[in-house]
Amino acid sequence: MPFILVPTPIGNRDDITLRAVEVMKSADRIACEDTRHSGPLLSHLGITGKPLISLHEHNEQRRLPELIEAARSGETIAVISDAGMPGVSDPGYRLVQACLENDIPFEVLPGPSAVLTALIGSGFPCHAFHFHGFLSVKKGKRLAAMEAGLEAEGTTIFFESPHRIVSTLEVLAGAHPDARCCVARELTKKFETYHRGTAGELLEQFRSHPPKGEIVFLITGK
Repeated sequence: MPFILVPTPIGNRDDITLRAVEVMKSADRIACEDTRHSGPLLSHLGITGKPLISLHEHNEQRRLPELIEAARSGETIAVISDAGMPGVSDPGYRLVQACLENDIPFEVLPGPSAVLTALIGSGFPCHAFHFHGFLSVKKGKRLAAMEAGLEAEGTTIFFESPHRIVSTLEVLAGAHPDARCCVARELTKKFETYHRGTAGELLEQFRSHPPKGEIVFLITGK
């Protein structure tokens, strides 16, 4: 298979699958979102001396012709992001589109996902859910996105910066203080935590103790 999209751990390195390791070991090269970030993981897995190529949001479009040509010449290329599933708020979508347009086979491996981990751990409804990536830096757009989530069936999931989560809770609590929320932090890592409550309650908590680390923010409405 010319291209194989390989999920990588979102925190705990032991969450890598045996199949993912085998694919990366046997690939001709590995396309990484950040070669400096992926290097330690590959070394930890005993994958050394493998040609690495950077593939991130700023160069993905420019790299595509080179990667497509390599695939046509018979190479197998493993594609990984810094954490989780390539293509989900990470590079990979344009590559998949290029494969479809050029009739190049590709395969997607199952594996770690911050979105699904946070959804199940939140305790919120998971029969229907919506993922919207990172919330806007603009407060008006942030509120509009969260209000849409409150009106939607099931659970709505966002990524958010630890430096902006207090501001986001202020925006939501100002309009909907009783909105049910969950802040899932540092998933699968040593200091993983889930904070559940209303927007007003979580705002009070995080004002006193600003959070650190990577955050998944969930809200549930109807």
